Amino acid sequence: MLAAFAARLDPTDPVAALEVGEQPEAAPPAGRPDWAVVEVRAATLNHHDLWSLRGVGLPAERLPMILGTDAAGVGPDGSAVLVHCLLGATGHGMGPTEQRSILSERYPGTLAERVAVPAWNLVPLPAELSFAEAACLPTAWLTAYRMLFTSAGLRPGDRVLVQGVGGGVASAAITLGAAAGLEVVATSRDPAKRERAVAMGAVAAVSPGERTPFRVDAVIETVGAATWAHSIRALRPGGTVVVAGATSGDQPGAELSRVFFTELRVVGATLGGRDDLVALLRFLVRSGVRPVVDSTFALADARAAMARLASGEHTGKVVVLP
Repeated sequence: MLAAFAARLDPTDPVAALEVGEQPEAAPPAGRPDWAVVEVRAATLNHHDLWSLRGVGLPAERLPMILGTDAAGVGPDGSAVLVHCLLGATGHGMGPTEQRSILSERYPGTLAERVAVPAWNLVPLPAELSFAEAACLPTAWLTAYRMLFTSAGLRPGDRVLVQGVGGGVASAAITLGAAAGLEVVATSRDPAKRERAVAMGAVAAVSPGERTPFRVDAVIETVGAATWAHSIRALRPGGTVVVAGATSGDQPGAELSRVFFTELRVVGATLGGRDDLVALLRFLVRSGVRPVVDSTFALADARAAMARLASGEHTGKVVVLP
């Protein structure tokens, strides 16, 4: 089957390490009848794919590895499904000794014509969402949902700063936050992206480091070193910064004096569970909110899609259509 895979590891030019070609047909691991094969109709890219191509979390002995964590498609019974990419958690049909991972780390990922996953990881896809829209959800949108409503515990009327307009998590947090009645402020170096953030529902958009119109209750932080000081200084006393990534590096100035003096909370967040994904789907159906799609590419053009992600010029999700 046709797939996009990490053929080698390249810390300096990760896109060059991606190849598109024939790979072994997707199939359940030996002795695992609780797995299912999904016909992929849409998949999306994440920064996790770029880190894998650099060799972060993906050792050379697992190459070649089909990349991709997110997919929507058709299950074995012909029904439309969304794939929850988290493996090894309780109830995921993996057994008690299975190491927790996401697709493309230990098992082949979704940038292929077909993908094998535990049947427990398949979620029925509501008719209101297209395959491309649904494929945006399992990593970026689910992470944003968890950051806003579980990790930060935000409620309608609260104020939140979203760092780094453009990335999938940031775009999702702006859209979900605005739909839920939050006052969202976003940051970007690019004036066009700041305008896009306002169009997505932010009440204001500023340059990184620029004073925000008001102190916020929480910050959605996925950028890391480049924005950390700004995130800490934008919080009201007792506020929360939720961290789910560090695309600019993970060695920020700690700002510890401000953290303890104003009693701030620093909370880590990662993927939500299957129940969270089901709740997110219900939220989108009920609210009419849909993921922001930056661009779409054929699977054969997956390297161009990855280059788009690596450029940082995108706003929303980069979608690949097998």
